[in-house]
Parts: sequence; structure tokens; C-alpha cells
Amino acid sequence: MKLSKNLSLAEVVRSETAKRLDIDNTPTKEHLENLKVIAEKVFQPIRDHFQCPIHVSSGYRGEALNRAIRGAATSLHMQGCALDIDMDFTKVSNTEIFNYIKDNLEFDTLIWEFSNEDGSPKWVHVSYREGQNRKQVIEAYKDPITQVTKYKPYEPREEKKETTKRDKGRSATSKVRSDKQST
Repeated sequence: MKLSKNLSLAEVVRSETAKRLDIDNTPTKEHLENLKVIAEKVFQPIRDHFQCPIHVSSGYRGEALNRAIRGAATSLHMQGCALDIDMDFTKVSNTEIFNYIKDNLEFDTLIWEFSNEDGSPKWVHVSYREGQNRKQVIEAYKDPITQVTKYKPYEPREEKKETTKRDKGRSATSKVRSDKQST
């Protein structure tokens, strides 16, 4: 079953944990309607904009599956109103997905999920609730002492400059020194 032009129900209910634990992750009729809405209002515009496959790493989670993965008790994934997107190993970055949603789409909550070493999000969480969207933009992080997941308001990062092939491996200091020597 298609939820939108480029998103199938199978993609949003798929779960290795559900398979392993033999958990039925079939959405109710109401949850299915919510999945169609987020597919049309969020997923499909992203897909159309980037013109490449968009990887949903987590979509619908029934209550049993959400409990099994220790998801939040109030997770909108359980209502079919949230998607996690992870673009690892593709030409589009998680940062690009995050910024596109933030700057162009209607949403309830957009979460920069943790950070990779390069400062990009490990994945992007987005929820959509028809008529109830708050446009809340936050960042998830692990408390360094307790290792508990916490949230804070998202603050944009400085764009890192792409390193050209010529500059790869050269430090900023060596570049400055060589420039000074040539003058």
C-alpha cells in the first residue's frame, strides 16, 4: 500500500526489533490515516525536493514495539505522526534534510538527534499533527555525566567550509605560513 507517491506502508512499519521479537506492528485505521498525512505533508515534499530516495529509519511503532525499544511513552511514532530520517551513505546529508524541513515545511516537532563527530545529526526526527503543529525545533543530546537523553532548543551551527583537494591534509597554520613566505 502506498502512503504517498514514493512512500509505502511497508517502509514505515518495518522493524528488525518487531521481527526478532515477533511483535505485530500493524497500524490501526486511525494511525494509517495519520501516516498518510505525514507522508503527503512531510515525506513527499522532501522526496520531491531532493529527487532521490529518502530513508525512513523509523516510522510507525505500535505500543508493544515502542516499549521494546524503550521509546518515549508519549512518542508520536505510536500515533503514526512521526518519522525518523537517516541519509547515511547517500548524496544528501542529514543536515540538509533537517534544514529543508525547518525552512520549508509545516511540522510539529523537528529534532536534531544527537551529533556525529562532524557535527551533523545522527538522524532527523520530524512529527506532524494536522492543525496542532507547534514548529518546535530542538536538539537531543546525552548528558555527559548521567548519559540520559536530554533536549535543548536547537541553535544553528556554523557551516563548515568544504576542503578542496589542494588543501586536504594542510593545516590552516601551514597555509598561512606559506602565504607569508611568498610575500
